[in-house]
Amino acid sequence: MQFASLNLWDPAHVSGWVTILLVALILGLIHGITPDEHTWPITFSYAIGSYSTRRGLRAGIIFSLAFTLQRAIASELAYLGLSRLYTNTSLNNVIYIIVGVLMALAGLIMMRRKAIFHLELPFFKEHHLDRKQAHETWLNDPRPWMPAVHGFVAGWGFGAFALIIYTVLAPAAGSAALGWVPGAVFGLGTMIMQALAGALFGFIASRKGLSSDAIRKVALKTAANTLTYGGLAFIAGGLLGQLFPNIAKLSLVTGLHVHNLDSLGLGFVLVIVSVIGVGLTTLIRTTRSELSKVRILI
Repeated sequence: MQFASLNLWDPAHVSGWVTILLVALILGLIHGITPDEHTWPITFSYAIGSYSTRRGLRAGIIFSLAFTLQRAIASELAYLGLSRLYTNTSLNNVIYIIVGVLMALAGLIMMRRKAIFHLELPFFKEHHLDRKQAHETWLNDPRPWMPAVHGFVAGWGFGAFALIIYTVLAPAAGSAALGWVPGAVFGLGTMIMQALAGALFGFIASRKGLSSDAIRKVALKTAANTLTYGGLAFIAGGLLGQLFPNIAKLSLVTGLHVHNLDSLGLGFVLVIVSVIGVGLTTLIRTTRSELSKVRILI
């Protein structure tokens, strides 16, 4: 197959290792840059929560390395003929629910509310907190293991890209010892774009003209809200898919020959709700609040 004739939309009958690796890498790059529900909400959350270009880059890499490991394992299983175990719609809905639960738990871990003590005994006096203090929120940095766990679990979600890897590229590997390679290369392509996206999100979070404490507060609140409420959206999406599959399958066909953009369905809605509806809204609102405090002080 000549490179000029590569059909990335439907690369059937792919042969030759150079072609297999090239198709897997390009598809990974496209997957990393298009709005995909299995990657974007989580990368956005951790990159913003890292509130710096370097730490955002690290968050994107950690998530994507775990995602790459999953894709390599799934690719090997596909070569061995076990792809049917995880390429069904029902499992994808279960993945939505699991990812949603993990996102919500991570968001709650990042948020800590102070305990309320109203005991008036002398030895409790120094620990007494008034009602206003009791409802303040401690925002904790995201733990490095969080994006790793999410990357591995989210990778089991199934879509058009996974279909190509598992049914075309992995079977063309020619050997069980190499069946994992197409999935790994696809994951590396995704990692390149997600790492760059993570660095970009982190850069945006760190360039707001605010103090370091204010930037940290804005970034962590945005990440915590995105993970918590975005996670609830994923749970709702998974339950909708399980209980009302015909409704969950509804989509708007765009006519674009780009996977993830050819039709806008439940996955796209989850991206919009999580990243734009919750994430960007929180980012803008919290930034404005902190900027108003700066103007008042001036």
